[in-house]
Amino acid sequence: MIDQGQPVLVEEIYEAFIDKVWQAITALNKMSLWFFENIPAFTPEVGFKTQFEVVSDQKVLLHLWEILEVVPMKKPVCNWQYGGYPGDSVVIFELF
Repeated sequence: MIDQGQPVLVEEIYEAFIDKVWQAITALNKMSLWFFENIPAFTPEVGFKTQFEVVSDQKVLLHLWEILEVVPMKKPVCNWQYGGYPGDSVVIFELF
């Protein structure tokens, strides 16, 4: 198990313009290709919240998202929790 004090850092390089990547991670019609098909709503604005269920290995996981910070075309920050499970994560995408 990962120690809760240690961040997990994943760095990816995409052969795409930043505006295309921004759309993929913040525009609802594109997010279904990047994340999950059943995200009901999404707006890259601080305070926006959404929730949806995802079935994984015969478990139904309630995803709870809240936008904490947005720097347009550079960085969305999202609190990500699973309903019914302890703990939460902060997911940060940084585009450069």
